[in-house]
Amino acid sequence: MTDSVLLWFRQDLRLSDQAALAAAAAEGPVVPVYILDDEAARQWAMGGASRWWLHYSLKQLDESLRAKGSRLTLRRGRSAEVLAQLASETGAGRVHALHHYEPWWRNAEKTVAKRIALCLHDGALLLPPGVVRTGAGGLYRIYTPFARAVMAHMPPHQPHPVPHRIDGPAQWPDSDSLEEWGLLPSKPNWAKGFAEAWTPGEDGARAHVALFVDEVEAYPEARNLPSIEGTSRLSPHLHFGEVSPAYVWHRVTSSGQDAEIFLKELIWRDYTHTQICGLPAYGSENARDDFDHMAWRGLREARGDFTAWKTGTTGYPIVDAGMRQLWASGWMHNRVRMIAASFLIKHLLIDWRHGARWFWDTLVDADYANNSVNWQWVAGSGVDANMFTRIMAPLSQSEKFDAADYIRHWVPELAGLPDHAIHDPDAHEARPAAYPAKIIGHREGRERALSAYRRMKR
Repeated sequence: MTDSVLLWFRQDLRLSDQAALAAAAAEGPVVPVYILDDEAARQWAMGGASRWWLHYSLKQLDESLRAKGSRLTLRRGRSAEVLAQLASETGAGRVHALHHYEPWWRNAEKTVAKRIALCLHDGALLLPPGVVRTGAGGLYRIYTPFARAVMAHMPPHQPHPVPHRIDGPAQWPDSDSLEEWGLLPSKPNWAKGFAEAWTPGEDGARAHVALFVDEVEAYPEARNLPSIEGTSRLSPHLHFGEVSPAYVWHRVTSSGQDAEIFLKELIWRDYTHTQICGLPAYGSENARDDFDHMAWRGLREARGDFTAWKTGTTGYPIVDAGMRQLWASGWMHNRVRMIAASFLIKHLLIDWRHGARWFWDTLVDADYANNSVNWQWVAGSGVDANMFTRIMAPLSQSEKFDAADYIRHWVPELAGLPDHAIHDPDAHEARPAAYPAKIIGHREGRERALSAYRRMKR
């Protein structure tokens, strides 16, 4: 076999607007490959919820490739070694792939390039990190000027169509079977509810975009209302690259509706990836050094509180509803994510990294850049972050954003309470026996957090 080229899929599991695929198909027979490379990511290997999504996304990608006369080769191991081996088996002299910006993928790209010619293409973001820079030539650290600079380059390129046919080699290399990778949970199957909530893959992503286009004008207000789940719910599709951000941008703006607020959320995604390029350890190290001196409660002391948070038994209905939604569906409403994260960090005084790791394992949209930057934003330890002293009040936030029906759905013990009591059953002497009391009072948790912060600043 000669003159083949390898197409290296990672977090770009689509055929449309796929610059690496287009370049590979123009060169000759294409061997598409996905490598399960847990060794590259090490402690950031995909969590359980992401693996569930990956299974079904790869399944659909293979079906789409076969409809074009191709197929997906699955291999497991170190990316550089696997690609070099496949090059030897197929006679391929080049690998095409999209750029990715997680630190382990950037390292893997350098290692691959030492073994075989590697052609990297843009397409994972609206703009590659570094295209927009400050007046001094550095990377932007503050979101607002970053967003203005990105908007000056918009709209993004028009999405490229799917190739009519993808030629394959005369003989296909051996492939692992998807089932033998064991990506799906079985003992127990904790993902039973995922399939009811999601349709992984490019077809599901495009269908979801089409549904959201009809709702985008309501997004600025609806995105904050958990009971109607007015967010786009596109985050897992974007993380796995089942649609490109350019495709989403053009579909949304072509509707003629006011989409500015949503488009800024797409730009935030570019912003978070720019931050991890400047600070690769954003997921494990405070971006602000003073937070290295914060006296977090250790898990030996706070284990019970951390367990209550993870299992949705804190006695704060909005927090508990969010944590139960996360476990049941692999996703949590964005407003509730902020409330739940703030509660862990400030009311419970538990290091943000413990919460970030739990989200990494339980979110289907677990994304290193978004997850890390968002947690540090809530903690106040990020480059551009909320002030630690701005402590979310979960009880009033629940009432303000009309979360009563959301709570009824995810915390059935409280389903019979009226709207005025469901946000804070204790205050109305309406807490059912089956629902736990608050593990800490709001005022007590707030004062403890502020005291720890004052000690840190000294």
